[in-house]
Amino acid sequence: MTPLQHLQLQQDARGVATLQIANGTALNILDTPTILEFTQALRSLARDPGVRALVLRGSGDKAFVGGANIHELVKLDPDSAVAFITRLHDLCEAVRDFPVPTVARMAGWCMGGGMELAAACDIRIGSSASHFSMPEVRIGIPSVIHANLLARLIGEGHTRWLLLTGASIDSEKAERWGYLNERVAPEALDEAIDATLREILANGPASVRAQKALLRAWEAPHLERGLKESIAVFGQSYA
Repeated sequence: MTPLQHLQLQQDARGVATLQIANGTALNILDTPTILEFTQALRSLARDPGVRALVLRGSGDKAFVGGANIHELVKLDPDSAVAFITRLHDLCEAVRDFPVPTVARMAGWCMGGGMELAAACDIRIGSSASHFSMPEVRIGIPSVIHANLLARLIGEGHTRWLLLTGASIDSEKAERWGYLNERVAPEALDEAIDATLREILANGPASVRAQKALLRAWEAPHLERGLKESIAVFGQSYA
């Protein structure tokens, strides 16, 4: 793998890889250079047979991902908007297609594209200090691409509330709705993640990979159609 400029990668002796956003932004904002490097790193790790689990995280505890770079979004036109959202789509798909279990470490705020990135993961573990929102409608654009996954996690009604209000929810509600698999005190977050990893690593590597492939195959066909159609709608919103 080529040297990383916007991420940090660690891989321990157990086969647990950790990809951490390290692009110098306080809220781990997703801009184009970070998105492209993130996608390439995931695709490279996916080819490593020694990887048995993957943890995605931000730097610090202010945020997992604070969303896409608003300064980049305001400069888009219909064509460049389609190109940008396609890049973000490809990143989330690289997570969704990853051949071993993926765990999102969700400290602090998680907004917009961050919620979509985590929705593409298999497991989401957050802290009691976490907050979540899909604020796109508040800046004049719709939530698209992997917002399409939210209904299967939190239900149609909760998804409509999040996407139509743009309002935030706290970690207690995120866990109760089904977005978070587990919610713990901030100081217990890393141990909670490690406990889940230990459960995964106790299983046969080949059987876990086979199970992950089956889980992906069992997903409803309409998800793929919705992902593709939403890219065009995002571009149209810039007209």
